[in-house]
Amino acid sequence: MTYCLGIYLKDGLVFASDSRTNAGVDHIATFRKMTIFEKPGQRCMFLLSAGNLGTSQAVVNNLTRNLGDKSSKIDLYATKNMFESAELIGDVLRKVMAKDGDYVRAAGADPGSDFLFGGQMKGGRHRLFHIYSAGNFIEASPETPCLQIGETKYGKPILDRVITHDLAIENAVKVTFLSFDATMRSNLSVGLPIDIATYRTGKQKVDRHVVVTESDQFHADLRRRYNSGLLELFKSLPSPNWLD
Repeated sequence: MTYCLGIYLKDGLVFASDSRTNAGVDHIATFRKMTIFEKPGQRCMFLLSAGNLGTSQAVVNNLTRNLGDKSSKIDLYATKNMFESAELIGDVLRKVMAKDGDYVRAAGADPGSDFLFGGQMKGGRHRLFHIYSAGNFIEASPETPCLQIGETKYGKPILDRVITHDLAIENAVKVTFLSFDATMRSNLSVGLPIDIATYRTGKQKVDRHVVVTESDQFHADLRRRYNSGLLELFKSLPSPNWLD
């Protein structure tokens, strides 16, 4: 299992994905779940995946190897807008599922993969989509700015309390850290390293992309201060009067 998050903000986008694919007492594997497609000044797109690793990698490989191929029908650099790009990814996903799905199910596994896809092309607005295993998708909006895939439940409460469409990108990054920290504390199948990327609207290029590891001091300090602050807040809360 993994955890991926996309946040749609007035000023841009925030993406984050962990890299754990299997976890147990004797087997922990890591694979990167974030792929960036970038032509600076023209288009910048982010693709995050959760689910069956074979399906996810097949989709990404099909998209990557056809980039800039004018004879290909699945060239992400030839699409006219972000909606058309999301449709293209959905089509590729359907083809992979049709080709491999029955074989994977016969082996006792789930072939499904979900994707978060977002970015911006020159002349268009920045957008964020959740593409389902069936190839269809939904789009984030100012009213619903957060989209999650994978192990979503533990990191969702703080997002619901804090994230708004008008939130500054810097603050959204802090909330992203805390959402992942809550998930990692409660679920062994999500773990470091974490890819975090930001995009600022109108730039058509990556703003920041970092890989957070165990040695990241900001992450360690934020976790410590947040835990301490929660404990102090808890102590300051009044007890129910019926306990007197």
